[in-house]
Amino acid sequence: MISIIAAMDEKRGIGKDDRIPWHIKEDLIHLKNLTKDQVVILGRKTYESMASYYQKSGRPMPGHLYIVVTHDKNYKTGNGQVLIVNSLEDAIANAGSGEAFIIGGGQIFKEAMEKSLVNKLYLTIVKGDFDCDTFFPEYSEFDKIISEQERSEGKYKFKIVALATA
Repeated sequence: MISIIAAMDEKRGIGKDDRIPWHIKEDLIHLKNLTKDQVVILGRKTYESMASYYQKSGRPMPGHLYIVVTHDKNYKTGNGQVLIVNSLEDAIANAGSGEAFIIGGGQIFKEAMEKSLVNKLYLTIVKGDFDCDTFFPEYSEFDKIISEQERSEGKYKFKIVALATA
């Protein structure tokens, strides 16, 4: 099963200038809890951003295996938890039989949704418009609500939802 985990604003914005335009600790904990000891699929830029964050914090990345999708055939990391592939199909083929999580970025989300590779969405929807330049694809076919929680943290109001296709 392939699931997507994403945080977006009310206009489906997920990033601005290659950064997430909000910092919601509860959302980061939610991401960590879902991906702990799991297979995580992500693009190169998303991986580098995440690896940098964990390196600065001194904590290990929570996933069991990170499958990084990049067009760069020579891309390498020094991380034994990382497998480098050159297509989303290769990533999924190497993900195994359990639930694998796609966590970004925008191009990976778009490709996975366009090719109907996704079974479930875990979304954090942040109230407001954050003037993003990267957007999550349209997802209206995911119309079955599995769970939904309204939350707030500091200046942010958001909801955490899990969706599937009916």
